[in-house]
Amino acid sequence: MDGDLAPPSGLPAWQRFAAFAFTAAVMLLGGPSAAVAQTAEAPPLQLEGKIALGSVKGRIDHMAVDGRRHRLFVAELGNDTVGVVDLNDRKIVHRIAGLKEPQGVAYVPSSDTIYVANGGDGSVRSFRAADYAEAGRVDLGHDADNVRVDLTADRVFVGYGNGGLAAIDPASHRKIAEIPVKAHPEGFQLSGASPRIFVNVPRSRAIVVLDRSKQRESARWPLADASGNFPMALDDASGHVIVVFRNPARLGVFAMETGSSVAQRETCEDADDVFLDGKRKRVYVSCGGGFVDVFDAAGGAYKPMAHIATVAGARTSLFLREEDRYVVAARAQGNEPAALWIYRPIP
Repeated sequence: MDGDLAPPSGLPAWQRFAAFAFTAAVMLLGGPSAAVAQTAEAPPLQLEGKIALGSVKGRIDHMAVDGRRHRLFVAELGNDTVGVVDLNDRKIVHRIAGLKEPQGVAYVPSSDTIYVANGGDGSVRSFRAADYAEAGRVDLGHDADNVRVDLTADRVFVGYGNGGLAAIDPASHRKIAEIPVKAHPEGFQLSGASPRIFVNVPRSRAIVVLDRSKQRESARWPLADASGNFPMALDDASGHVIVVFRNPARLGVFAMETGSSVAQRETCEDADDVFLDGKRKRVYVSCGGGFVDVFDAAGGAYKPMAHIATVAGARTSLFLREEDRYVVAARAQGNEPAALWIYRPIP
């Protein structure tokens, strides 16, 4: 093969091989000019490895990270446990048992505590991150779900029941306030630029805006042509609320101030998590249909970049900003045990 047609040496081995094979095929079919006209591009996410979770059955829900210890917490809903994974050694190191369908999980640095929301009994239980001993419990009554942490105000927010966000003080492990919502809240996010909380309320076919300082609803955006709005991410810098719908499978982007539509794009089916990679201006969507979709958010275009195959049921994920890795949770399938798929964003 001519030296100037060889693939760049800086590429990973698998990619150099793919580029070599592609170039050879094009040379046979169309000559050097055809080969030069087409170049192999690196995927925006490269699978770096997998971390086995051991004997974990059933659905896996959301995840959180302790950046100081480089530990990942995995809500193993079908197992009634939370797995603790050492990201440095890439192995499971502990399992918190005795839970009831854990759904949401969060790490609170101020109290060095793990918070777990249980859908089965409506409790929010807290555990010391140093030794996993139980530190407190708040009984919300029904379907405790997503958990978010307000680092500035040092508050933990939990969506639960038939319509409410509970505010918990991590110092006392007590519920100190509640913001009513008219139906069960699914994915929600706290704005870092204002006291607003943006909440997906699929049963009301709406996105609701709450004022966490006044503890009340401040706006409601009805959704006429899509439903099943579960995952949400915020781009405070661009002033965008990013929501993924299941019916139809669609990425929707809305202006924070008005709720007006910024962009709509088709995406993978049965989405349950969406994350913004602010460094690269990308959006990652994980779907139970067995794919991760990547969008280029630069300039507000949200152009589709990649449709990456995973496995059926792998619908929850987490973007680790400090680690600069994207993690997808794959439930056990047949002879394949449950595992975390670790992706490295490229470039």
